[in-house]
Amino acid sequence: MFWTLELASYLEDAPWPSTKDELIDYGIRSGAPVEVIENLQELDDDGESYEGIEDIWPDYPTKEDFFFNEDEH
Repeated sequence: MFWTLELASYLEDAPWPSTKDELIDYGIRSGAPVEVIENLQELDDDGESYEGIEDIWPDYPTKEDFFFNEDEH
């Protein structure tokens, strides 16, 4: 499974929390690239819901990961 910011961006508006099947369905309906669907198919399917992209991609960058001061802009 390989995630990039571009691929993860297709899940930003996903209906969280969602199960694996719900995320795959959302990806297909929203026209996400095949790579997104393949990554979602590789997720563990233990019946639990994923609360957000961080549950799928633990290294997902947050605003704190970018080194700039929003007050300066």
